Amino acid sequence: MVQHPQGIKSFDFTDAPGLPVDPPEINSLFFLRVEYMFKGRLEKMRVRYIKHDRLFCLWVDSHRLRHRHQDGRNHDQDRGGLHEHPQHKQKQIDRLEATLERPEEDPESIRFQFKASRRSGDEVLTAEDVSLSFDGPKLFDHVNLEIRRGEKVFLIGPNGCGKTSLFKILLGQYQPDGGLVKLGAGVDLGYYEQSQMSLHDEKTVIDEIWDLHPRMTQTEVRSALAVFLFKGEDVFKPVGALSGGERARVLLLKLMLSKANFLLLDEPTNHLDIGSCQALEDALQGYDGTLFVVSHDRYLINKLADRLYVLGKDGAKLYPGNYDYYLEKRQEEAEAAPREEAAPKVNLYKLRKERESELRKKRTALSRVEGQIEENDRERAALAEKLEQPEVAADYQAVTQTSQEIAALEAQGEALLQQWTQLSEELEALEEAARELDS
Repeated sequence: MVQHPQGIKSFDFTDAPGLPVDPPEINSLFFLRVEYMFKGRLEKMRVRYIKHDRLFCLWVDSHRLRHRHQDGRNHDQDRGGLHEHPQHKQKQIDRLEATLERPEEDPESIRFQFKASRRSGDEVLTAEDVSLSFDGPKLFDHVNLEIRRGEKVFLIGPNGCGKTSLFKILLGQYQPDGGLVKLGAGVDLGYYEQSQMSLHDEKTVIDEIWDLHPRMTQTEVRSALAVFLFKGEDVFKPVGALSGGERARVLLLKLMLSKANFLLLDEPTNHLDIGSCQALEDALQGYDGTLFVVSHDRYLINKLADRLYVLGKDGAKLYPGNYDYYLEKRQEEAEAAPREEAAPKVNLYKLRKERESELRKKRTALSRVEGQIEENDRERAALAEKLEQPEVAADYQAVTQTSQEIAALEAQGEALLQQWTQLSEELEALEEAARELDS
C-alpha cells in the first residue's frame, strides 16, 4: 500500500485487477499527484517516477494492456476477429519508459503568492450572446458569461471548441462576430497564455523581467527570479534556450509581478512539474482577486472551482460547482434523456471491413507521427551537442540562433506528442469497438 499526503487517498496497485505492479517499484517512485478513472470512479493518487499526468495514465494503461494480452492471448486467437495491435502497444510502452527519470533527491520547489494591487468592482466580467467564426462555420455562438469579484471560475470543453479564442475576445485581441463583452470597474487583467509566445527568445531571463519593471533594482529582480529557481548564471540564459517548464515559470513570475486583480489562465499546469503545480495551486487558492481558468486538470478544478462553464457550439453551459459536481449532473442528464429508438440491423460483414480499413489508416498515421517524433528527437540532440562546442558557446549570436532552433523543435515535439496521444486514444477506441463487434 502506498501512503499519500492529506487529501489524496491511498491506492493499492497490487490489489487492482489488470494492474500488475510490484510493490518495490511503487515504493521507490517519485511522488506525483494524478487522477485515474478506475472501475468508473475517479481515483486520486500519488506515485513516484512519473513526470506528467498523461504519461502516468498511459503507463498504467500499458500495464493493464500487457496483462490483458497475456491473459487473453488464446481467447483472441480462437475468436478470429479484429484484435489490438501488439506492436502499437509495445511502442507506446517503450516510448513512455524512455521518458521516465528516477530523481536522486526531491527537486527544489517554488513558493510564491499572487496579490492584487487594488480591489475591483463587484461585477468583474459580463459577456452577452458572444459568437465567433473564422471565415466559415461558427466556432461558438450565444455565449453568456457572468463573473463576480472573488470567484474562481473554470472553463472546460473539447479540444478545438474555442476556449483560447474566447479568452482572446475577453482580452480584446479578437473581435467577436456579435455580442457584448464588458469588464467591470477597476479591473486589471493578467493573462497566462498556453502558447508562451509572448516571451522574447532573444532576451536573457533577467532582461525579460527587468524590461517590464525598470524601476526594480537588479537585486530585486534577481531575488524575484530566485523564487522561481533562476539563480546565479541561470538569469543570463537566453529565453529561447529555456525548457517549457522554465518558460512557464518566467510567465508565472511576470503574472505575479503584474499584481492584476483578474487573472485569465489558459492551461497553467501544462508545462509544470509536480512541485510547481502544487505551488501554483496554493497561490491560486490564497489569491484575493478573481480567477477565470481554462484547464483539463480535474484535480485543480475540484480543488478551486466555485463554478464551471462548459463551452460548446451553442454557448457556455453553467454548472454551479466543481468537476465532481459537473460529472454528477451529466450523469443525471444522461439518465433523464429519452432513450433513442433501437437502431436498424446492420450488415456485420460490411461493418467489420469498414472497421478494418479505419484501423489500418489509424495505425499508419500513428507510425508516421512516431517517425516524426524520432526525427525531432534526433535534431534536438544534434543541436544540443552543437551548443556544447567551444566555438559555438563563445559566439553569442550562434548560441541565440541555436537556442531558438531548439525551442522551435521543442514546440514542434510537443505538438507531435499531443497528436500521437490523440491518435493513440482514437486507435484504442477503434480497437475496443472492434472487440465489441466480434463478441
